[in-house]
Amino acid sequence: MENPVRAVGKKNRRSFLKQSVVGVGAVGVGVSLLPTDLSAQNGPEKPTKGDIAILTFLSALEQVEADLWIQYAELGGATNQGLSPIDLSQDGQKVSTGLAPEYVQGLQVLDTDMPQYVADNTDDEISHHSFLNNYLMSKGAPPVDLNPQFAVLPHSDVPGVAQTKRLTNLRNLTVDTSWWTRYRSVTDPDFGGGPFENAVPDLAKGQFPAIPFQADLGSGLTNHLQAIANTAGFHFAFIEQGGTSLYPTLAQQVSNLEVLRVLLSIGGSEIMHFQVWHDKAGNAKALTDGALTFPVLDGSNDPNGILNNPNAIADTFQANLIMPEPTTFLDPNFAPVAIIRPSSSKLNGAVAAVTGFVDDGLFLDPSTPGKNSPIVGELMKLAEAADAARRT
Repeated sequence: MENPVRAVGKKNRRSFLKQSVVGVGAVGVGVSLLPTDLSAQNGPEKPTKGDIAILTFLSALEQVEADLWIQYAELGGATNQGLSPIDLSQDGQKVSTGLAPEYVQGLQVLDTDMPQYVADNTDDEISHHSFLNNYLMSKGAPPVDLNPQFAVLPHSDVPGVAQTKRLTNLRNLTVDTSWWTRYRSVTDPDFGGGPFENAVPDLAKGQFPAIPFQADLGSGLTNHLQAIANTAGFHFAFIEQGGTSLYPTLAQQVSNLEVLRVLLSIGGSEIMHFQVWHDKAGNAKALTDGALTFPVLDGSNDPNGILNNPNAIADTFQANLIMPEPTTFLDPNFAPVAIIRPSSSKLNGAVAAVTGFVDDGLFLDPSTPGKNSPIVGELMKLAEAADAARRT
């Protein structure tokens, strides 16, 4: 199959946000939320063209994340949280949750609180997209709305699911689980560390569902349905590790102090998401469902069959070792330090994030096997503009 990222041609890229990326020289001056003296001392009082490009890209990516998290919440999210009811909504429309109770049970094998966490993560991503759009408009830049043109992918057929097309496809995922070993490694990808092994090798080889369709339900919590829930658990962490790395990467390229504050503040919540999902993925039930095997992750073996040293295997695959192992940062002569990784702005973090989503299968269109929806071209255009931003 042709590489979906290389196949994106600049001539064919849609440009519904052309003015927000190309013509941002006309961005209006918003009222700063920071003290005037800080703005004056630390940078320009209004966002630069590059700042707007970064914010525009992040708003687009947060809309993509909100779209996929809504699908997870519809089928596996909590329906209540005690005295505080779940009230997820986007664009004024309430999101129904927990519509597939057997899938909910599968997620609860990973942790009994999984449905609650799914609902909370969904709410957070919706809020990120909404906030960034409002912030862009306050600075005279247009908001981002990918739905009118790019919501073309099918939704689950489970009764109660909103009958609207989606930006993302969660039925044909190829999930890279190398985030698991990247954070347990003493080597840093910013210094050429890697390659990093997958915690679940099979997930990185095929295409597997992370949400159920009606045909997957009705027989209780089957092995197949548990495999779908396990896939979701590892996909949760895959999605959120992208934001964990992306925000500090792009923060190094902004010029305006207030924009820097926005990125650092939202980025911190993405780190919290990743830490939760990293912890829960290790509880996935070991099983085999067709071509997909979830190994026992207790530090007793390397599911890739590469490591032989028992200590190295334990360090790499023991499920509860979820804190980042200290690694090289900035200069090999400095002492190792626990950090977010990668974070180098030289790695074109925005394009890397979109490439990761494409490789994940998020935009595969079942109506045209092997092809992605047109959203890929738009996201790549926005990503290139964000990566081109430089601190002034």
